[in-house]
Amino acid sequence: MAQMFIFPPESGELPRWREAFPDARLLGPQQARAQVGEGDKVWVMSRLEGWRELVMTLSQRGAVVSVLSQSPTYAEALSALDAGARGYAHALSPPELLRQMEIVISHQGIWVWPELMKQVIGGAFRALGGAASLHSEVLEGLTERERAVALVVAEGLSNKEVARQLAITERTVKAHLGAIFRKLGIRDRMQLILKLSHQESEVP
Repeated sequence: MAQMFIFPPESGELPRWREAFPDARLLGPQQARAQVGEGDKVWVMSRLEGWRELVMTLSQRGAVVSVLSQSPTYAEALSALDAGARGYAHALSPPELLRQMEIVISHQGIWVWPELMKQVIGGAFRALGGAASLHSEVLEGLTERERAVALVVAEGLSNKEVARQLAITERTVKAHLGAIFRKLGIRDRMQLILKLSHQESEVP
């Protein structure tokens, strides 16, 4: 499907976008509303007036939407995800990161600017009730160590921090996470939180 960047007309083209996706089309908001369809991969600048409503409109059509911000914040990241975006990153991210981000969201994952991921994950878990809302039966199929890793990850800790807290290696944390995701039928940390809090009975 087409890659489309939606940006303020006065902004001009950003070379990093073109380097990441040479065939991408650059559109204004009105063009996007008229041309974007199901399956299109759309990148929306948060500098746009009414960007959140645009994200909602395009995601409801079935487009895979990401938001790019020149000044990423925790609040804006949550607002973007709530509007239906599957990705949120710095507008000046290197081409390699943009391509990696595109791969993740194309496989139904969620990508948040790495420096904000910890805050987003931990904040989401707390907003859904944290440990007090935990449904223990979700973890019954996990080993004791996998359960420990799942709970610490849900608090928003990075792999390195999980390893330090549980006195294991980062490689071991990654292995446990892979097993956890496979056993629970999920794909990423955000879905782990939803699963633990029973916010979705079945992960699509």
